[in-house]
Amino acid sequence: MRRAVLKRMAEKNSLQHTAAELSADANSKSWLNAWRQCLRWSPTSKEDTVQSEKRLLTSLVKTPYIQQQVNIGSGAPGARVHWFRSQSSEDRFINTVTFDKGAPDTPTLVMVHGYGAAQGFFFRNFDALAEKFRVHAIDQIGWGASSRPDFTCKSTEETESWFVDSLEEWRKEMKLGKFILLGHSLGGYVAARYALKHPENVEHLILVGSAGFSSELDQRVLEFRSTWKGAFINYLWESNVTPQKFVRFIGPWGPQIVRGYTGARFGTRAVGTVLDDNESKLLSDYIFHTLAARPSGEYCLKYIFAFGAAARLPLTQSAPDWKVPTSFIYGTEDWMDWKGAQKASELMNVPTEIIRVPQGGHFVFMDNARDFHSAVFYACRKFLATGPDDPINKLAPGLSIPPRLSKDDITSTKNVR
Repeated sequence: MRRAVLKRMAEKNSLQHTAAELSADANSKSWLNAWRQCLRWSPTSKEDTVQSEKRLLTSLVKTPYIQQQVNIGSGAPGARVHWFRSQSSEDRFINTVTFDKGAPDTPTLVMVHGYGAAQGFFFRNFDALAEKFRVHAIDQIGWGASSRPDFTCKSTEETESWFVDSLEEWRKEMKLGKFILLGHSLGGYVAARYALKHPENVEHLILVGSAGFSSELDQRVLEFRSTWKGAFINYLWESNVTPQKFVRFIGPWGPQIVRGYTGARFGTRAVGTVLDDNESKLLSDYIFHTLAARPSGEYCLKYIFAFGAAARLPLTQSAPDWKVPTSFIYGTEDWMDWKGAQKASELMNVPTEIIRVPQGGHFVFMDNARDFHSAVFYACRKFLATGPDDPINKLAPGLSIPPRLSKDDITSTKNVR
């Protein structure tokens, strides 16, 4: 009896000792992580990016979602450029969030973010879109919480392939059939290039504030480039000095600068709906970690666009080769040239439309989420309408479709190369 009691006491002491060791080990790791955080000049890490995404989505999105790192291998089969510089065969991963309510015959929507962004920028849209679609939103390779390999490209063609091929490897791994592809800004350019290369996979293309349809610089940009300031910034552009480099350079002051930008762009200077304090705080934290993380995809900029966002290889040149029906969505206050898309659409031999959303700037999906959703539903009415009398077949109040170009305008467009 006594031996049994002593044995239980020994076991209890052993458990207490083990618990104390675990607690001490946890405290030690906590202190170690704190020291590492202090010793880092720029206060970010891969884990910080992942956690900032989690805070943003779990706090602001009601629809349950699945987050996964999709393995796309070490490089596209037969590609001239792999997704790293070394000879390593290390696999790369595309960070993906999926919203799937399990409804039968639900169309699949794949969402691709723009430059300097990540899939979390669509936080105001996931709930509404998940009511109509099975949604997959990705961080492009080199962005957000996806793998960030060394950027190896040295030309526009290689840069396009870097993004397009990684998107195709992601599609294969996800075992997706035909889907609706939505891309914003640079993501629109990538989505368009993907649809040109793999039209058999895309049912419909939605380009939101898409870049890449104009090769001509705005007159204001031309005038600015003629000044010493403009010449200096153009030099930085061609030297691939990115905005993200600045955020990393200022180190511990980076979060404050990003908070100031977020508060201004989506607050005091917002085109449409202003972010509330919680949204602004969570988005600002997320933006900082996506910008300050290891440099990778950001270096695509100078290869795809000249300073002023004029495309090196304008999509207008590929317009006659378009094989996928396309809807263009632009905010009425977007600085991106929607008329370039209008001219390109006249050269396409597939159904196209341009939908303009009021009170929307370049981030129209945040500025005016409600009307943006209406524009997306209207663009996808072929897949969503339950019949000819379904209200989704009608353009929602406030949205507008510009008139088609005249024959003279089309002729002048064909002569521009």
